[in-house]
Amino acid sequence: MRLSRINIKTLIVTIFLISYAVVQLFPLFWMILFSLKSNSEIFGGNPIGIPHEFLWSNYENVLTNGKVGIYFVNSVIVTFVTILISVIASSMVGYAIVRMKWKLSKFVLTLFLVGMMIPIHAVLLPLFIILSGMGQLNSYQALVLPYVAFSLPMSIFILTSFLESIPRELEEAACIDGCNIYQIFFKIVFPLIRPGIATISILIYLQSWNELMFATTFINSVKFKTLTVGIMQMVGEYSTEWGPIGAGLVVATLPTIVIYSFLSKQVQDSLMAGALKG
Repeated sequence: MRLSRINIKTLIVTIFLISYAVVQLFPLFWMILFSLKSNSEIFGGNPIGIPHEFLWSNYENVLTNGKVGIYFVNSVIVTFVTILISVIASSMVGYAIVRMKWKLSKFVLTLFLVGMMIPIHAVLLPLFIILSGMGQLNSYQALVLPYVAFSLPMSIFILTSFLESIPRELEEAACIDGCNIYQIFFKIVFPLIRPGIATISILIYLQSWNELMFATTFINSVKFKTLTVGIMQMVGEYSTEWGPIGAGLVVATLPTIVIYSFLSKQVQDSLMAGALKG
């Protein structure tokens, strides 16, 4: 009797999880089908079903005529540089706050955390004026600098908790062996906080890759436009080919899936570590 109850409970949980997975994956499946259809099929009674004719030309059209290839490269450059600078800066700042003895360490941490409460809309105009005065509009720096600034508070907040869990004895032993502060940080501390680094890297990636407001305001040149802006501008004033737009959305989504599939274990480890510390 007890065994049958357990089996029924397991079956119910399994059905629920499968249903939840289907609901979560269906938008991605629909977007792929959407990208292979023509306007007449999308608006002609088959918005969800399998395409009658798979229009792979939508991808060719969006990568050539739509300049999505250029926008994709720009997004990769901006996102990669943002992640690189944010990870190095936040890990070093977090280490200085947690490990080094100085009077203003708590105040500096609080100052960074206050940045998490500042909305993007509140700094849009001041940033535009500052970047315009510096002559940095229509450049990669116009996006990288604000993205890094908004990534640091969250990254420092996450990494400080990981740094506090590292035993000081490891650093003391390295110091006795003759390591300087930089060797201790990069050879001992940095590898130990890899789960936290993977977590903030994914969060920074999602924030930078999908950001639209700064990219629309600070960039007008086609040479520096990112993927989100490029896809948005594919919508025509009088008519719009929605199939190529769907293809552009698929191109923009694939890197997220690939990156998360490689870093998912690191993120899971970081969540487990956070749960154990809590």
